[in-house]
Amino acid sequence: MDPNIQEAASNLAGIDVTIIVMYMIGVFILGTYFGKYVKSAGDFFVASRALPFWAIGMSIVVSDIGAMDFVAVAGSAFTDGIAVANFDWIGSMPAMVFAAFIFVPYFWRSGVYTIPEWLGRRYNAGVQIIHAAMWGVFLLTMLSLMLWVTGDELMNTILGWDPYWVVWLMVLITGVYTFSGGLSAVVMVDVVQLIIMFIGGISLLVLSMWEVGGPVGLQEKITSTEPRVIIELHDEAEIQPATVEEALSQAGFNVTGLDRAPMRTKDANPNRFVARLETVEIEATEGADIAAIRTKAKGLIEGALAGIGDGGEENGFQLRTYESHFKILLPHHTDKPYPWTGIVFGLGIVLAVAYMSGNQAIVQRTLGARSEWDAKGGMLFGGFLKSFIPLMVAVPGLCAVVLIPDLAEGDRAVPEMIGLLLPPGLKGLMFVALFAALMSSVDSTLSSATTIWTTDLYGRLRQFITGREMDEKHGLFIGRAFTVIFIILAGFLAPWIGQQEGLYVFIQTALSLFQGPTLAILLLGIIWKRANRWGGLAGLVLGVGFTTTLNMVDGLFPSDDPFLFVAWWSFVFSLIVTIVVSLLTPPEPEEKIRGLVWGQVMKDGEIQRVLGEKVS
Repeated sequence: MDPNIQEAASNLAGIDVTIIVMYMIGVFILGTYFGKYVKSAGDFFVASRALPFWAIGMSIVVSDIGAMDFVAVAGSAFTDGIAVANFDWIGSMPAMVFAAFIFVPYFWRSGVYTIPEWLGRRYNAGVQIIHAAMWGVFLLTMLSLMLWVTGDELMNTILGWDPYWVVWLMVLITGVYTFSGGLSAVVMVDVVQLIIMFIGGISLLVLSMWEVGGPVGLQEKITSTEPRVIIELHDEAEIQPATVEEALSQAGFNVTGLDRAPMRTKDANPNRFVARLETVEIEATEGADIAAIRTKAKGLIEGALAGIGDGGEENGFQLRTYESHFKILLPHHTDKPYPWTGIVFGLGIVLAVAYMSGNQAIVQRTLGARSEWDAKGGMLFGGFLKSFIPLMVAVPGLCAVVLIPDLAEGDRAVPEMIGLLLPPGLKGLMFVALFAALMSSVDSTLSSATTIWTTDLYGRLRQFITGREMDEKHGLFIGRAFTVIFIILAGFLAPWIGQQEGLYVFIQTALSLFQGPTLAILLLGIIWKRANRWGGLAGLVLGVGFTTTLNMVDGLFPSDDPFLFVAWWSFVFSLIVTIVVSLLTPPEPEEKIRGLVWGQVMKDGEIQRVLGEKVS
């Protein structure tokens, strides 16, 4: 670790502590204030359907962009380049426009609380319960991961604070105001948190760009940066750097420096190194396939490490080069996780649309809109705000390549940059921005998980056993009970779930398991009245099984992390399965799908009158 970084990160000034404490107290008071307006399940889950468009848009953005994005997106930019920004540019804005004009007004008019609830009405209880269970487990996993990112990746890295203490502080604050005020508290706190997040993120961006000499200086310095080899030797005995350096030199590498990888966690591997490579025997000639060159280089590294420690097959290594760090769209055969084909088809067409149109944490805000116009306007306003996010979260990761290039883990780029660059006052403000980003994601995820488990799982089970639906008072009680259970359970699971490297790829891989099948049955259910319960059930279940199989087969796709390709092909597969099974089985009765198909809901005046009565 650079001693300058250690010194800068060691302590917060008094003004930093004051800013953080004032923020925590203010958020707690603001969130709990809205508890006095919560009298029923509708108040708790959809804010009495009284949210304005500007609050919806701001809440959507700050809920989607959390502390994990500051850490994980910047980490991916550090290791893989600016292509990761496509997750906001291609992967958010077009999908949000599509959702605003197709899915959002449809869901708002249908009067549902959750996406699984609509699927249950359109298909059957089996589809509703399976879909709700998948999202319920995923949201709980995300809760735990978000808590651990702040506790370990941020607070422990920069200040050496005990991550467990930080996790339970977040559990207390977010749990109390979400329990008290429900969606109203979550959204209004998010409005304040978005403002704070933008101020802190822009501060880090400006200082980072100043240090590297602006956009031109950044590009020149990154393209001239020597390749790095990240080496992890699995051996109980600590191995000396000289041994590794000699082995690499014999393999043809001119090692200009070999340092232990900067890792401040207490369980850091003593046999983890970062080697700076000035030249390699294999040089890229004009027109050469850079992927083939990287593969050959990896072969040489593997041979060099084979004679060290327990053997080359158990040793881990990664060759990191920077020739494509400024390419927005990477070639199809790149060995990085963001090829253009996956970005356009897997992300732009499937994952993005499924996320913005079928993610309960996003859609729930629009379900609480005071009018259809506010629901659509909120999504569009959120898309506008999202266009600025990559500048705040990805560009600092690129700057870290210049300022702290010898990091073994990209996920630690932003925490180290905060400790290195920000002066007293701004450091406290950036901490507040990260806390705001984390807490907004945690409270949104917690609220959505609670809604799904209460409405789609507990409610369905209770109806099956007793034959009666929940009343508003009972729904409020159960919703608050699940809020307490989930936030405490997430706190206990955080250390175990948080031990994952490459957080962003991990999250997207998990989403790809069911986002493709979900989008297929959601889209067909809305636009095609012939889709029936058996088609929807088969499309969802077989689609998830298909994605699991694709993820288990090595070498099927060019990328080492093929979640984008998996999402696309699982979507196509589920579309075909749903259509074929629906055509081979009897259609749904007209009275069952009445009010659940696009043309009926949006154009049938009688249906609108009935739905209006149900909502009111």
